[in-house]
Amino acid sequence: MSRVTVKRHILRVKDTARTRRIDSLAAEEPLEIRLDGTPLTVTMRTPGDDFDLAAGFLVSEGAVGSPDDIATIRYCAGATVDDGNTYNVLDVRLAPGVPAPEPRNFYTTSSCGVCGKASLEAVRTVARWSAGDDPVRLTQSVVAALPDRLRAAQRVFDRTGGLHAAGLFTADGEPLCVREDVGRHNAVDKLLGWALRNDRLPLRGTVLMVSGRASFELVQKAVMGGVPVLAAVSAPSSLAAELAAEEGLTLIGFLRGDSMNVYTGERRLNVTPSGGYGSAAAQSTG
Repeated sequence: MSRVTVKRHILRVKDTARTRRIDSLAAEEPLEIRLDGTPLTVTMRTPGDDFDLAAGFLVSEGAVGSPDDIATIRYCAGATVDDGNTYNVLDVRLAPGVPAPEPRNFYTTSSCGVCGKASLEAVRTVARWSAGDDPVRLTQSVVAALPDRLRAAQRVFDRTGGLHAAGLFTADGEPLCVREDVGRHNAVDKLLGWALRNDRLPLRGTVLMVSGRASFELVQKAVMGGVPVLAAVSAPSSLAAELAAEEGLTLIGFLRGDSMNVYTGERRLNVTPSGGYGSAAAQSTG
């Protein structure tokens, strides 16, 4: 199955010139996740790494924390009226004794992963691991290089220009896993699912780098995966910074070149003398 891009005929207009060409668009399709046969959620995603997406979603919800918690993940046959398989319906079977998450009316779009949740308090899922006690430390040069390293791994973005990316890196800046999706929260869930299925949770000593802004939901997902550092090329929200401070997560925003803002957890960042705190290179508040 390879539906990450879709070809479309377009009219290209530049100044007074008009040309017709074929453009590549990032695919966006619904994925229904069922839990032991019961519909759990529908998300709009870019097809690919669907098993990781489903597993990561359950990590984010606090339902699973070990690969042994999941018995099987499979595509549902006969997903259409003519018994065809759309590869847009997954069924996750939990291992015996693993309780299912509380029923909720989930509906996630590619832009908002928490829509449909009953309240903000429902999002503050109790984490299995503490990000605050992770002793990892990072150098400014390693952090500054992460956006370029993430961008270099965005294969589908090169063709479409329309995907978010999330990458897991070591404290030395080495990539562990990179995922792309039309939804930033889906890209992170795919990373968490990869980590779960490879028995790498909690993700201690790692950095989660995202291509967009740092929203509350991304901080929450990082905390649920045991990630101690979240870095973003754009701004965090006020609630994201509040949650990061509460959980002991290091939150970095506006990471562009040698410039970054450290909003929480500055103790983990070794800043070089030429770019000290109080300069534009690293402004922090906690």
